[in-house]
Amino acid sequence: MTLNHVFVLILENRSYDHLLGFSAIAGTDASTGASTRAAGLTGSETNTYQGKTYPVTRGADNVMPADPPHEFPDVLEQLCGAGVKYAAGRPYPPTENSGFAAAYGARGGDPAEVMKCYAPEQLPVLNALAREFALCDNWHASMPGPTWPNRLFVHAASSGGLDHSPAVPEIIDWETLEGFAFRNGTIFDRLAEGGRTRRLYAGDAFPMVAALKGIGLGDIRPYASFAGDLQQPGYPYDYVFIEPAYDVLRDYRGGNSQHPLGDVRRGEALIKQTYEAIRNSPHWTGSVLIVTWDEHGGFYDHAAPPPAPAPGDTAPGSPHNQCGFTFEQYGPRVPALVISPWIAKNTIDHRLYDHASIPKLVENLFGLPHMTARDLQANDPGALLTLSAPRDDTPATLPAAPQPMLTRVAEAPVARPDDPVDQGNLPAVVWSAVRAQLQAAPARREQILERSREIRTRAQALDYLAETRRVLSLSAGGTDR
Repeated sequence: MTLNHVFVLILENRSYDHLLGFSAIAGTDASTGASTRAAGLTGSETNTYQGKTYPVTRGADNVMPADPPHEFPDVLEQLCGAGVKYAAGRPYPPTENSGFAAAYGARGGDPAEVMKCYAPEQLPVLNALAREFALCDNWHASMPGPTWPNRLFVHAASSGGLDHSPAVPEIIDWETLEGFAFRNGTIFDRLAEGGRTRRLYAGDAFPMVAALKGIGLGDIRPYASFAGDLQQPGYPYDYVFIEPAYDVLRDYRGGNSQHPLGDVRRGEALIKQTYEAIRNSPHWTGSVLIVTWDEHGGFYDHAAPPPAPAPGDTAPGSPHNQCGFTFEQYGPRVPALVISPWIAKNTIDHRLYDHASIPKLVENLFGLPHMTARDLQANDPGALLTLSAPRDDTPATLPAAPQPMLTRVAEAPVARPDDPVDQGNLPAVVWSAVRAQLQAAPARREQILERSREIRTRAQALDYLAETRRVLSLSAGGTDR
């Protein structure tokens, strides 16, 4: 087997049961070769809130009415129950997955919403790929918390101690390090040291990966060029990381990341487009594609997360460690697909994975050293590529993704303009823009940082991003660069 290209697409904020719990997928066990079934739902799973029982139900909305909470304290409640506290530096409390409904209901939402799970016919692209290649039903978020620290594990097998969603002033202060840095570097550093190449694609003008030290907007191609680039016979990149479009300032309405406030069908279309671009390129037989989600987003999952090995690259008291988390606990399950012509059809993998398994695959494939104790001990999904010859029956096209009601919302006004900027992913997007300006005009460093510290509201953030686009002559498109 000759494998030359690793492609990774990370979407947003969906648990395994929420997307695939009712898919009833059966297949062949990756480890034993025996017949097996994916670890989904029976339909009897429940949560309670204020004396009322909320069962899992079949059929979820394409757009959530409100974003389920998923910061560190919220996930603690979801996994361990209401009122449970985490003692900084101590072991994580026992998990029973009993607090999802309560966490959402206590914040004004209908608890039934986070217990809804998609029927397979609602997600035809995802289900087709799960049956055609390898479905990992024991892949966990790397920590029980929000988007950014979990995405950092994809890049560094660590979050550098970060256990929360940082605020704008906090991340502006990090700019003294010229980007978020890790003691042992990132997988991009390892690739460069090993003489390997990488390419980054993004659907937004200011993707989160641009916040890493050593990465700039000039390193990132617009996703619109992805399929065309792959038609080049000499496509030279060993590792390709893809970020979706978030459309953060319009409450994700025009994004395709599958954030709960955006239409899930847009993400279905992105998955289909990504797979078909690789499948129908000259590089298909030398490729593997991993599709997963950064964290569970507050949606119910019945599987209790197990303990995890701490990365070991940050000491207690890290300046990024707001909650005192030790990183010795995985987060809830997320769906994960491993796709390649070297994988037997309808494979189900029950082995334990987390996002550090992605750099583990890259390290093993290209002979690179590990970064932390987490990727050192992680299982390698490359073990799924077991065939002696590439399959000739992989589908060139997938089922059509259902169309969202709105096709373009890029010109819609900013949502909740007077709300604070320090919410969710928005600080990371703002920081990406700040870093772009600093890289373009390093002599104006102090003025640029001072200007960024003035951003207080979402409306001001929108103005800043538009200003940065003008300065850098970037496209103003909401869903494509």
